[in-house]
Amino acid sequence: MTDKEKRNPRVTTRTLQRMRERGDRITMLTAYDFPTAKILDEAGVDVLLVGDTVGMVVQGHSTTLPVTMDQMIYHSEMVGRAAQRAMVVVDLPFPDGQLDILHSVKCGARVLKETQCHAVKLEGGAEQAERIEAMVRAGIPVMAHIGLGPQSVHVLGGYRLQRDIDRLVADAKAAEAAGAFVVLIECVPSQAAAAVTEAISVPTIGIGAGPDVSGQVLVTHDIVGLTSGYTPKFTRSFGDVGLAMREAAQSYCQEVKAGTFPSDSESFE
Repeated sequence: MTDKEKRNPRVTTRTLQRMRERGDRITMLTAYDFPTAKILDEAGVDVLLVGDTVGMVVQGHSTTLPVTMDQMIYHSEMVGRAAQRAMVVVDLPFPDGQLDILHSVKCGARVLKETQCHAVKLEGGAEQAERIEAMVRAGIPVMAHIGLGPQSVHVLGGYRLQRDIDRLVADAKAAEAAGAFVVLIECVPSQAAAAVTEAISVPTIGIGAGPDVSGQVLVTHDIVGLTSGYTPKFTRSFGDVGLAMREAAQSYCQEVKAGTFPSDSESFE
C-alpha cells in the first residue's frame, strides 16, 4: 500500500457499514466522465454513482429507459479510472436488471471486469431478492434501490412519491437478507425513510427521503446548475457552474469577434 493509499484509503462496503455504525453520514453523487469524477473524488465524496440518469442529464432523454448496457460500461470505465478513493457504483439499466437472472449476473460481471468500478445498483426490493442473492453469490456487490424506481416510470404513471411504509420496510428487509450492502431510498416521506433505516442494519442512502438516513445522494448536474430546466424539490443548488460556463462562452465569443483572441502571447512565431 502506498503512502497516499494509507492516508486516503479506498471506500469499500465495509467502510460504509462502519460509517453507519459510527453515525458518520455518507456522501454520494453521480458522475459520468473522467474530469467530473476526478473532481468529486478529490473533494472527498464517498461514493460515485454512474447512474442511468446519464440518459436524462447528458443525453437529453425524458426518461432513463433508452440507456444501454454498453453505454453504462463506456461511462463507468471513465469514472472508474478517475476515482482513487471513492467507491464507484454502476446502475444496471433497463431491462438488464429485469430480464432473466443469469443475464443480470453477466451484466454485473461486465461492470467488474471491464471497468474499475466496484458494485452495481439494482432497482427493486422484495421482487428482486433472488436476483440480488445470485449476484452477490457470484461476487458482485449490490446496492438495492427501493421507493420510486425511475425504470418503472410508465407503470407508476409518472415520478410519484411512494408512501406505503409497510411495503418499503418489507422491500428493504428482503434486499438486506438477499445480501445488498446498501439500500437506496428514493422519493418517500421522511418518516418512511426513518422506518426503513430503523428496520435494517445496512446503510440507507436517501434521495428525496429526508434526513433520517445514513447518507444522501443527488445528481451532480442538479447541485451545480447544469440542469435543463426542471429541478426536483429534493435537490439544492450548491453552486452555479452553468452560469460560469455561459459567461465564459460569451466572453470567448466576444473576444474572437473583436479580434482580441488569440493574442500574440497565445500564438506561435
